[in-house]
Amino acid sequence: MTGTLVTGSNGQLGNELRAIENKLPGTVYYTDVEELDICQKESVIQFIKKNNIDLIINCAAYTAVDKAEDEPAAAYQLNAEAPGFLAEAARENNALLLHISTDYVFNGKGPKPYKESDITAPVSVYGKTKLAGEKAIENSGCRYLILRTSWLYSIYGNNFVKTIVRLAKEKKELKVVFDQTGTPTFAADLALAISEISAHKDEPFYIENAENHIYNFSNEGVCSWYDFAVEIIKFTSNTLPIHPVRSEEFPSKATRPAFSVLDKTLIKKVYGINIPHWRDSLEKCMKIILQTRL
Repeated sequence: MTGTLVTGSNGQLGNELRAIENKLPGTVYYTDVEELDICQKESVIQFIKKNNIDLIINCAAYTAVDKAEDEPAAAYQLNAEAPGFLAEAARENNALLLHISTDYVFNGKGPKPYKESDITAPVSVYGKTKLAGEKAIENSGCRYLILRTSWLYSIYGNNFVKTIVRLAKEKKELKVVFDQTGTPTFAADLALAISEISAHKDEPFYIENAENHIYNFSNEGVCSWYDFAVEIIKFTSNTLPIHPVRSEEFPSKATRPAFSVLDKTLIKKVYGINIPHWRDSLEKCMKIILQTRL
């Protein structure tokens, strides 16, 4: 019996993958740093060999964007070195590595949605280390697919949606930036996309002969953080006023991409994945959050 390894399983995407375990192939091993420290090369190699892993889904990442500016070594270790270790182990065991990356590999100055082939130019430590992770995988010689995503949220963990819901109960008004544009991604939709891709993991056409080893995935549509916040509030009974402001009113150590819209043409063409609009997915997420008081 072959196995699937999910790293970073305590995060948003990892938890969403747990929820659809029956859609993933073989015996599924969910690990976080307590079960498997992917920054330890020998531990990674031994785990994958011992458990006959032939699919690795790497959800683990150093995602504290501002903190990464002060801790570049820690960010590099988890975002660049660790994926390289997973890639080496994948190559040695002929496993497929499915790695989650980010829109932050782009500089956010593009005038139109980013294609997978567009030039990367990250402007933050987080973005640079995530790009370094992509390069480590590409140079490893392993079988791999990289999924770039953006503005991830879920019913699990801490994220923008749950923050806005909480602040709506605590504040009399909110200020949210309107000059950063992108597309929210419901982690449950990304998990389903991963399961669909995983179903083709042993079919050469989809791996070796696909047009690219890198794919974009986010929900459909475009909005600003302000637009996103307004829609979130609509699902609550709160009439909290929300004011659009410029990013300069919320100075941060890391530069955020001003434009993070991803072109999903390739993943829809190769895998035939149906991608919901971000408003529809937000509605699904909000119903669960409000019903369960997460």
